[in-house]
Amino acid sequence: WQNLSIPDIEHPTRVASMLSAITLFALTAFYAAVPVVDGLARPLIVDPKAVPESSDRPPPVDLVTIPLDKQYVPVLRNNRTVMYKTAYFGTIHVGLPNPQKFTVVFDTGSGHFIVPSKKCEFPACEHHAGYDRNLSASAMDLDHDGNEVPSDSERDQVAISYGTGEVVGEFSREAACFFRHDGETQEEALAKHSDCVQVRVVQATEMTEEPFMQFEFDGVLGLGLEALALDPEFSFYGQLTRSNPRLAPLFGVFIAKEDSDYSEISFGGHDPKRVSSELQWAKVAKPEHGHWQLTIRSIRVGNETVDLCDSGDCTAIADTGTSLIGVPKAYVQKMHWLLARKVEDDESPPDGSGNLDCRKHEGPDIVFDLGDGLEINVGAEEYSRPAGLRVITNATGEEQLICRASLLPVEEIPSLGSKVFILGEPVLRKYYTAYDWKNQKIGFAPAVQPDRRDAGAAATHRVIGAPPDEVPEPTVVYI
Repeated sequence: WQNLSIPDIEHPTRVASMLSAITLFALTAFYAAVPVVDGLARPLIVDPKAVPESSDRPPPVDLVTIPLDKQYVPVLRNNRTVMYKTAYFGTIHVGLPNPQKFTVVFDTGSGHFIVPSKKCEFPACEHHAGYDRNLSASAMDLDHDGNEVPSDSERDQVAISYGTGEVVGEFSREAACFFRHDGETQEEALAKHSDCVQVRVVQATEMTEEPFMQFEFDGVLGLGLEALALDPEFSFYGQLTRSNPRLAPLFGVFIAKEDSDYSEISFGGHDPKRVSSELQWAKVAKPEHGHWQLTIRSIRVGNETVDLCDSGDCTAIADTGTSLIGVPKAYVQKMHWLLARKVEDDESPPDGSGNLDCRKHEGPDIVFDLGDGLEINVGAEEYSRPAGLRVITNATGEEQLICRASLLPVEEIPSLGSKVFILGEPVLRKYYTAYDWKNQKIGFAPAVQPDRRDAGAAATHRVIGAPPDEVPEPTVVYI
């Protein structure tokens, strides 16, 4: 089965303020004190300039780990399932003292925290939990620049586009916690629990059917760098690290190879049980763009060097919201040719024994050289489509079975250039990745899958819509 991306990387120029004649680039940070409002907690705004240096912070002691559910969504063509989209998501609670539970994709390719609003009447919202402003004493309604406004007034809104959809929503400053803290005020929760943060939230009043109606997750928690957000206070992890000195400014992502095992995201460090060696680090390139973007020194497919990167201007974005390896659109056809391989007759399963699984058929490795000895090696098991392609020549009736890669064409992004690769799920399954927020670098280490004896013992998770174990019939084309 082929897996496609869910929310594609969010790009700042796709974010526009509405109802006010103002553009993204006119928005400014808001760090002034706001007076107490009856029925609302005083906003605990954190000025980044006032955050102590690491030497002044108490040593980090907490590690918050969230198990992730997985969902498959079939893509149909001519009533035949030809591929699957996948998503990984976990739980978060918004508002106090009555926490409201939501499921969110933890997306390193976007910069905002979005949950559906109860006011949303679009069909996609009806399938998800809705944020009820009236249940929260910790919320404060805001305009585009962070000023408090009455909840019943005409509100500024923001439109945020992803590769496969869009949301429109209102702003609020709100408390969010990974775990439930029923009955606690915002002040109590923020003082006692390192899993809680005060952050600006986008309450979606409009959501497109794709992808939000197709998937069970309610919203998106963006973990892109701070520059990807409209304002630093929208940056969930920026706010979390500023207000929680017990959490190290680092998070780690583990994607399980098998559906029987659970994937996870850890905040405040990385999970040492999930790595087989020390992390190797690569510095983020151009962090002012907000993406976890790395410089690629070179790319090899088998023994052949990819000439696209000879000039040294290729980059790669580590994106937990993309299910495939992304390749610049102008080069994706050549990459497919480099990764395609013929299946000889003696390698095909005998009649009646099922279809060949191309993930188990030998193929060239893709090697991303990130410099300083760090190479990311992705094999055929990670990048291949399970089903082959059967090519039949009309003139002779000759047949040839071919194994192919699953690649995502990446459109040119003006500020990032035309040579951007995406390190999506195939890379994240093979390598544990750690994201150092303070030093703006990404660590890689071969991932360690859970011990089968302990699988499921530490956490429960759901797998929704899993495809059958049987490899589908090859796609047939005539030439």
